[in-house]
Amino acid sequence: MAEPTPTARTLQDAALWIEALLRQFPELLTELAPGRPSPGTAPERRRDPSPETARRVREERRDALLVEQRHGLTAPGYSAAPLRLHVSDAVRDITDGVVELDEAVHDKLGLGRPRHARVPQRLVRIAGLLDRVAGHPALAAHVRDECRRMARRCARVLGDSESIVRVRGRCPWCDSVSLRAFPARRAVLCVNPACRCEAAECDCRTDPAYRHVWHEGEWEGLARTAGTDRAEIDASMDETADARTGPRAG
Repeated sequence: MAEPTPTARTLQDAALWIEALLRQFPELLTELAPGRPSPGTAPERRRDPSPETARRVREERRDALLVEQRHGLTAPGYSAAPLRLHVSDAVRDITDGVVELDEAVHDKLGLGRPRHARVPQRLVRIAGLLDRVAGHPALAAHVRDECRRMARRCARVLGDSESIVRVRGRCPWCDSVSLRAFPARRAVLCVNPACRCEAAECDCRTDPAYRHVWHEGEWEGLARTAGTDRAEIDASMDETADARTGPRAG
C-alpha cells in the first residue's frame, strides 16, 4: 500500500477535527445559559440594578440577541439566569471561524459565495469538499489548523479531556517510547515534541504543534516498525478500555 501524501494526511486530520466539532458545538450551545431555578424556589425580591450591573445587562442582552439570531436560541439575561459570557464568546468565535472557513474554501475552489447555513451544516459542507481541497496543500493545512483550533476551544470550554492510551513500542522516527493512541480520533500519534522525520514536506519541520499521525490504514506497518502488535493498537482504540488523560496533541 502506497504511503499517503502529506496533503492526504493533513486532510485526514482535518476530517477528524470536523467530526469533533460536529459533536462538540451542539453541546456548547446547551452550555450557553445555566439552568433556571426550580419551580419550588421562591423568587427573590429584585432591587434596581447598579449602573455597573445595568451596563453588564445591556451587554448580555446584546449577546443574547446575537446568539438568538444566529442559532434560533433564547439566552436569558438579567430577567433570568445570567448569560455565560465565556461560552458566548466561544460560540461567537467558532461561528465566525466556521463561516470564514466555509467562504475561504468556496472562494479557493471557485465555487462562489456559499449559501447561508448554520454551523453544523457548514461543517458538513466543508467536509464534503475535502476531496477537492486535496489539490490545494496550503488550503488543506488552513482547514486542518482552523478546525483543530476551534475543536480545542470547544473542548476547553466544555471541560473535556481527550482519552490517551499508551502504545507499546518505539516511534520509528525518534526511537522514543512516545506512541499514544487517541481513540476519539482513531489515530496513533508520537507525542515527543522533538520528533522529526525525514520527509521534506512533513509539517513537523515547520509546525511546532504538529505530531506524527498514523491512521488506521497505517497501523500494520507501524506495528512492524515500532515493535508492537496490531491487535494491541486495535484494542487501544476501545474508548471503554483503561485510558489515562493527558495533554492534547496533533
